[in-house]
Amino acid sequence: QVQLVESGGGLVQTGGSLRLSCAASGRTVSSSGMGWFRQAPGKEREFVAAISWTGGNLYYSNSVKGRFTISRDNAKNTMYLQMNSLKPEDTAVYYCTIRPPGKSGSSVSAISYDYWGQGTQVTVSS
Repeated sequence: QVQLVESGGGLVQTGGSLRLSCAASGRTVSSSGMGWFRQAPGKEREFVAAISWTGGNLYYSNSVKGRFTISRDNAKNTMYLQMNSLKPEDTAVYYCTIRPPGKSGSSVSAISYDYWGQGTQVTVSS
């Protein structure tokens, strides 16, 4: 069993920044890829960013590339999402997730992940 707890969400103005954190417990996560997804009201959950277990491979959706940065600290079992130049369309509940060790599949697909956090709300005002 794995527990993922997101934090760092909130209300910010357009152009502002937020840093999300995802603390993992219950399993050593240093050998697992992790990712961030988001879901806006009335929309499907969508991929935001992913990071390999080493941190050497990073993936971003086109909508956040150049503005968001994903990172992880395996010593702290924590993943981060630095969000800069935020836009109203970034408003959503952001979820962190983790892949089972050794599981293949696309990092941008939700079915590649097995545990999810409860989500943290990010609201960007115009």
